[in-house]
Amino acid sequence: MRRNKTIDAEFFYGATPEIFLRAAELRRNMTLAEKILWNELSAKKLSGYTFRRQHPINNFIADFYCHKARLVIEIDGSIHEVRDHKIYDEGREDELEKFGLATIRFTNNQIMNNIESVLSKLRSECEERIAFLNDDLYQK
Repeated sequence: MRRNKTIDAEFFYGATPEIFLRAAELRRNMTLAEKILWNELSAKKLSGYTFRRQHPINNFIADFYCHKARLVIEIDGSIHEVRDHKIYDEGREDELEKFGLATIRFTNNQIMNNIESVLSKLRSECEERIAFLNDDLYQK
């Protein structure tokens, strides 16, 4: 498959072939919480927004990504409560911000026990991000 390098550069932010292979593996082995959320996000079910699952971005793989809103969605299991992992997550978010991307996090528990609240928050976040990205001040 031939790829458009310009689109790739702005859509995948320089992800390597190894990252693409790892992302494909993660798509085949999604967690229960990821499957539940993907069921709600796939096929533009959330207000018509397009989401991608296990999306390569530079050296990272976002659990979910909405390109229009430049929004990364991360689903956190209990490992993300460990101090070292929290520090890693903060550094990762800082790196993603350099590409103009925002990150929103939900826990497995939130996804499995309160999906409607998660979807409402995602809808609002997408709308706010798109408004911000379309703002004249941001464009200058």
